[in-house]
Amino acid sequence: MNNLKDNILSILKDSKVGTMATVHNNKPYSCYMTFFNDDLTLYTATSKETTKYDTLHENPFTHILLGYEGNGFGDTYVEYEGKVTQFDDESMKTKILSKLSGLIFDKPEEMVILKIDPERITLLNKKGEPSQELEMK
Repeated sequence: MNNLKDNILSILKDSKVGTMATVHNNKPYSCYMTFFNDDLTLYTATSKETTKYDTLHENPFTHILLGYEGNGFGDTYVEYEGKVTQFDDESMKTKILSKLSGLIFDKPEEMVILKIDPERITLLNKKGEPSQELEMK
């Protein structure tokens, strides 16, 4: 189990950009996001003025893909299912803003940090092995 968790953590550490899917008007809605992790918890930033922000108030669950490098079949990646909450920690906001270096947010006061707690994480395409699911307690 530790090897599985270590493999997942390696992908979360090395792959910062992934897709985040939510539900908008009862239909799937995906966008690319930049993620930061603290152990298995993910953090990302968005604006209060986005569709994503509104849809997460209606349905706080998300599906995230991280790790695929574009080299074709066999690339290892993670399917991450979790519940999103707004995270109002100013130190985390400052940390994320410094890493994004102002590339995304013209109005930092509109930025919110989203915390994603995992409900299920699956590692896929690990050198042809079957998918492996990390059990959440």
